[in-house]
Amino acid sequence: MSEGGCTSKEPYALQVLGTSMEPEFMDGTVIIVDPGYPPCDGAFVVIDFQNETMLRQIVMHEGRKFLRPANEAYPTTELTEPYSVRGVVIQQSRRRPHRQVIHYDYHDANGAPCGPVRYERGKPLVSANG
Repeated sequence: MSEGGCTSKEPYALQVLGTSMEPEFMDGTVIIVDPGYPPCDGAFVVIDFQNETMLRQIVMHEGRKFLRPANEAYPTTELTEPYSVRGVVIQQSRRRPHRQVIHYDYHDANGAPCGPVRYERGKPLVSANG
């Protein structure tokens, strides 16, 4: 890395392409990904898996891990080695029909890991996993 440049643990932005994560993440949405944030059950992750980089929700059930798309037209896939989590989504910004910024927190009030809680303008929205 060059001096003054980004490190591998700094958040970065990506644009969502496709419909596999709709309606949570619409095509064209910009997401902020934090590679230093540990993935937990219910987290939205950018992951390298089966020769593809994708955005999915990670679901842990009975000792197994799954990658779940938000769009039910796409299959849920069991996560097996090899894979590499590139980071956890901490924010999204939509431009249409009006500008909307949603932040994601993956901890409960006691600081324990939990599924994502969505915030807009500092106020909690409905949980993203139910």
